[in-house]
Amino acid sequence: MSFKGFEERDFNVFKIQGLEPRMAAIQNIIQPKFEQLADDITPFLSDITSDEIIPHIAKHARRTVNPPEDTWIAFANSRRGYKKHPHFQIGVWETHVFVWFAVIYESPIKVSFSNRLIDQIDDLYRHIPDNFSWSVDHTKPAVLHQGDMNKSQLQMMIERLGSIKKAELLCGMMLPKNEVIALSGEQFIKKCETTFRKLIPLYKVAKTCEALV
Repeated sequence: MSFKGFEERDFNVFKIQGLEPRMAAIQNIIQPKFEQLADDITPFLSDITSDEIIPHIAKHARRTVNPPEDTWIAFANSRRGYKKHPHFQIGVWETHVFVWFAVIYESPIKVSFSNRLIDQIDDLYRHIPDNFSWSVDHTKPAVLHQGDMNKSQLQMMIERLGSIKKAELLCGMMLPKNEVIALSGEQFIKKCETTFRKLIPLYKVAKTCEALV
């Protein structure tokens, strides 16, 4: 295992003002840790998905003024990118780390994925742990906690994915900064693996949809 864990300075990167200084810190401080995570997580994801999983570190290339408020590494079954594909993410905000499965706005499967999840809503509602969270916008830190939602609320969120052009759907764990800092690299990897295992049914449904595009 190459990943040694996150520390306070990784989160303090997002206190740096200005696009170029913050990007330099992301590249020098956080991205090397993402490369370590790629070494540890990619073989695991390839094994549990039965796909060739490729890591993609966010470059934030479209930004010209505002510095990124978070950064991430994504894992997808594509060498050409991840945004159009169902994928997994590990990312850092100033206050927390997220460990997600994601179908975001650029994906062509949003409607079919939404429909299939609605067909399985009972099983999905029972399967997702109460301490997991849902997001409808990967650019914002706000989430909906599974334990606070009823089945109708979950269904409405999934239906939104299929009916609104910019809608997204992400599910997984939100880990507070202090909790993450207290974890060793090995403990963090294990937490990611446990989370991703629980999210595999979502990935399998999404891949079935993608095969039909």
